[in-house]
Amino acid sequence: MSKSTASLQALLRNMETIIRGKTQEIKYVITALLARGHILLEDNPGAGKTVLAKTLAQSISEAAAELHQPGGGVAFKRIQFTPDLLPMDLIGSHIYDEARKDFVFKKGPLFTHVLLADEINRASPKVQSALLECMAENQISVGDTTMALDKFFFTIATQNPIEMEGTYPLPAAQLDRFFMKISMGYVSEEVEFDIYTNYLAIGNVRDSVKQVLRYQDILDLQQAAENVYVHPEIVRGIVRLVSATRHHPEIALGCSTRGGITFIKCLKAWAVVNGRDFVIEDDIQALAQPVIHHRLIFRNRDAARTVLAQLTEQEVNKLAKMGIQPKRLTRA
Repeated sequence: MSKSTASLQALLRNMETIIRGKTQEIKYVITALLARGHILLEDNPGAGKTVLAKTLAQSISEAAAELHQPGGGVAFKRIQFTPDLLPMDLIGSHIYDEARKDFVFKKGPLFTHVLLADEINRASPKVQSALLECMAENQISVGDTTMALDKFFFTIATQNPIEMEGTYPLPAAQLDRFFMKISMGYVSEEVEFDIYTNYLAIGNVRDSVKQVLRYQDILDLQQAAENVYVHPEIVRGIVRLVSATRHHPEIALGCSTRGGITFIKCLKAWAVVNGRDFVIEDDIQALAQPVIHHRLIFRNRDAARTVLAQLTEQEVNKLAKMGIQPKRLTRA
């Protein structure tokens, strides 16, 4: 998988020139993309969510053009969610064309490659449902017509912390549609000093981000992720972990079967991001929090902070004692 590893390392380095001090978060976003899923970022304004999404889109060439050229990239759209937003503002609508003397459909911003759904929890539940349906089905229905979204369609949704005013919390069933939920958080003081010192240079680089992967490269990497080997004992470990979330006294709502399948998809993609064609038990430790935590409803805040970590550690230790030897598959 040397070619895949080199491609992903190039993408990671390219994004790190703009998004400083957030290597782990960038890897999470790339993992969600390769797993053919979508990701939710919960953070305060100014944490770099918009820049991250735009940089990802700018780093990928839509056509089979020369790489390492500034500008371009796959299509990127940003939607600012507000209380007065309507589903048709996302999907599009039929408008009357004077020249044709007929109604024609004008596509909305959902018809793109990389979508930034900013502050999704400020919009009404009806609008939230419209977006999440498109994410789940990868298609849009308008009247009697169904239109497929691009195979690349990838949503980075953001939301404010639920304690902030003017928000509509996403229901558990809708949160379950997101493959991962992460927080960008603040950078270290050292990184922040570097950003303050070099913000003009960083801004210039941001305006001329080079394309380091092609559209087809991403599709190939998604296929490579699907082919990653997962040892049966690791699958059993995931089954035990998911089951434990359903029977723990401090958890009111455990992880669904869909959540377990999503976890396996993300583990496979995470392996590719880290240059492997097999999953190891440490991958479970790395991804349990971003993939599973938001699917659970805890009975109190203390449980939310500690229970999943404890269950994950127990299962990872159990797998480690088995001495599993991952099967390395030969890749072209």
